[in-house]
Amino acid sequence: MNFSGNLGPSPRSLDVDDLATFDSLVRAGSSDLEGWHAQSLDLRGRSAVLEQVNVEGAIFLGCTFDDGTEDTLRRRGALIFPRLESVPFNPYRGSLYSPAELYAGLADAPYEQLPDARIYQWSIQPGQRHRLDATLASALHDHAVGDALEEAIHSGPFAARSVVGVMGGHAAQRGSADYTQAARLGRLLARNGHVVATGGGPGAMEAANLGAYLSDADDGGLHAALAGLASVPGFRPSVSAWARAAAAVVERFPGGTPSLGIPTWFYGHEPPNYFATHIAKYFANAIREAILLELCQGGIIFLPGAAGTVQEIFQDACENYYGAREKITPMVLVGRHHWEHQYPAWPMLRSLAEGRPMAERIFLVDTVDEAVAVLQG
Repeated sequence: MNFSGNLGPSPRSLDVDDLATFDSLVRAGSSDLEGWHAQSLDLRGRSAVLEQVNVEGAIFLGCTFDDGTEDTLRRRGALIFPRLESVPFNPYRGSLYSPAELYAGLADAPYEQLPDARIYQWSIQPGQRHRLDATLASALHDHAVGDALEEAIHSGPFAARSVVGVMGGHAAQRGSADYTQAARLGRLLARNGHVVATGGGPGAMEAANLGAYLSDADDGGLHAALAGLASVPGFRPSVSAWARAAAAVVERFPGGTPSLGIPTWFYGHEPPNYFATHIAKYFANAIREAILLELCQGGIIFLPGAAGTVQEIFQDACENYYGAREKITPMVLVGRHHWEHQYPAWPMLRSLAEGRPMAERIFLVDTVDEAVAVLQG
């Protein structure tokens, strides 16, 4: 639940996304629902309660009511956004996704039949991006996910903790040295008290979320997980096999350390990884990228990658270039040869930073241990 203002008789901008909160507020004497945003609540059986309160100015998004109640609420001044039954997702959701939700049915069905894949297929139907109902549904969804992400960061499981981003390519295969190093990085960051945030996809992103997830496990547990995952190196040719191998690790090590994944259906060929416990998945990739960078106030570590990682480096660099000194966050590039020669982002980044406050916050290192030490220093 997010809100601003006082919790008096008529709170303003009050998001109510679970029945327990709705009931407790009403019992506490809230008789004026003006400014309430009720999301995805099953309010059947509460018609008598709704008749006793002022609903003018209240907004109900995707809620369910007893027969006849919806029309009554509209006549009394409430604004009601109906449930959108034609879309394969809840545009008014009040929480982040979990891997189990996006991969619901994984044990018995192929990935192509699971919620994540069905939502992607919906999003790429011909003309879908230009249809008003589809545009409205996806925009409402992304707003709801953003709201849930803000709550998780400020008052939920990640509150009062430094968020560090780990960016890197999806090409790092399980069983490779790059994958193992990314897992070590996530583990080290989590053990040093940071929240690990990634783009939520496969490769280095999955590895970093894995390392964070198993940060409380002993070294043998991490090694066993890495060895088991190596039997299915990548999500091609079978996302199903790839995801099931990850789900087996989570089943073996339940209750791991929470971390964030922020993927997008824009890149639908890249499935979300199973080790980010909290997933903020967006339709709009530009929004997703901006939010991911904004969240990482503890800095961003850039592992070896290609076009996508290079884009993220300079998107972050642009914000640091123009940002006020107190808003500049550390940028740590890992892999001297990669970033100086193979994809020479470092020389350009150093040139951009020269003479500006950000020059003191950019680093080029060779190992993930050095990267974590830079942030701790």
